[in-house]
Order: sequence, then C-alpha cells, then structure tokens
Amino acid sequence: MLGTDFVTGSPNWLDLGSPDTDAAAAFYGAVLGWQFVSAGPETGGYGFFQVDGKTVAALGPLTEEGARSAWMIHFKTEDIAATVQAVTAGGGTVRMEPMDVMGEGMLAQATDPQGAQFALWQPGRTAGLELTSAPNTLLWVELHATAPEADIAFYQGLFGWRSQDMQAPGMTYRVLSTSAGDQQDASFGGVAPLNAGEGEQPRWVPYFHSTDVDATIDSARSNGGSVLMPAADVPEVGRIAWLADPFGAAFALLKPDPQM
Repeated sequence: MLGTDFVTGSPNWLDLGSPDTDAAAAFYGAVLGWQFVSAGPETGGYGFFQVDGKTVAALGPLTEEGARSAWMIHFKTEDIAATVQAVTAGGGTVRMEPMDVMGEGMLAQATDPQGAQFALWQPGRTAGLELTSAPNTLLWVELHATAPEADIAFYQGLFGWRSQDMQAPGMTYRVLSTSAGDQQDASFGGVAPLNAGEGEQPRWVPYFHSTDVDATIDSARSNGGSVLMPAADVPEVGRIAWLADPFGAAFALLKPDPQM
C-alpha cells in the first residue's frame, strides 16, 4: 500500500478536475468526510482536500479544452525534463510541457500510448500528499489497459517499475512496484485488462480506503453519485466497489482484507 516516503515512480499527488468545484467539494465532503481548503485567489480556484489537517487530494476547475471530469494521478520524477522525453520516445504524448508551480514543484501532463492520462510531479517545496492508506485516503492506483504488457513496458521506460502477475477471477492482474526495495513492500497499484468492447476507455483509477464500503456507496448515491460496479468481496484483497461522482469522475473504494 502507499506511503508518503515517495520514490521515483511513486504516485505522489492526486487531483480532480471538475466543471463545478463547489459541488464537487460538497460531494466528497459528504461521502468521504474531506474538508476543502482553497490554495488562494492566485490559483484559479485550486485547493486541497484534507483529513485531520493533512492534504489527501486536490481539486481544481477543468483547464483543457474538451476535458471531462476525472481524477488525475501524478507520479514522482526527479528529472521531469528527462521523463517527458521518455514519454515521447515510448510512444506517449505530452499534453502539457513541464512548468513551475510557484516553487512547489514542476508539473507536466501526459497520455500513455493506449490513451490513459497521467501527470508527472517533480517535488519542490511540496513532496506530495501528506496522508495515504488511512481511512478515506488514497491507498492504491489501477491502470485499465487494452494491452497490459505493452503499457507496463512503457511505464517501465519512464520509472523502472516492476510487475508481478497475479491470477484473479477471469483475468491476470499485474501488481506494480517501484524499482527499489522489496517488491511486495514497494507495491502501489496494478494493471487490469480492459475489454474495449464494453465501452470503457484506458484510464487510471484511484482507490480510496473505506472502512465501510456499503455505507459509503449509500452516501454517494444520496449525494448524486452513481455505482459503476457494485460492492464485491475479492479473496485476499478485500471488499471493493467502483463509483462515479455527480460529474462522472470515476473512483474506487477498497476495504482491505485484514490479513493483507
């Protein structure tokens, strides 16, 4: 699971682009108990979701033409210029060239060869999220890809990630780890095969730790959200569900198996 000692390739930031930031803040406040704190008038409406005063995600208005509301996962790089070059060399697309974010860090936006969008963050004053893997915070990220092995190879070219196959009902799931340390301890996410015929597009999906998946689903529904995948128990993983907020941004819940 995720920690906050970020290394190269770690998911170290997470933000939501929304067409209505006030309504989005109200939704996640009601469903996950988050408090929204503005980053200031000079940031164009950007701000931070916090739990017990610690930043667990961020929120801002949509900035790209034609963009849909979605969660954007950022990965740590020590050299954003070199990583951007590796994106292009690997067949990906750079949607936004590296830019300095008021001294907090360097940001770039990219799309992998199969169409999943992600971001890069080179820390400055801000290393990343302040709390992960606690209740109502990020604990896992998942890539849905039509050709998992090819996409894993792309990201290995950027971050040196390792992967390990795990058999799941009806599919092979690939568990991702950063390049250093014990592979299991360094795991932070996975890759699930995507059936393009079902209409889903390649994307990254954040998983938030839930102490009661079913109660959170009920809260999401009553606050205008929808259920993309009903709650289900996955052996040796835990209870999971997929939801969407009122503007269609997908996210998942996971109550980890106590034996994990």
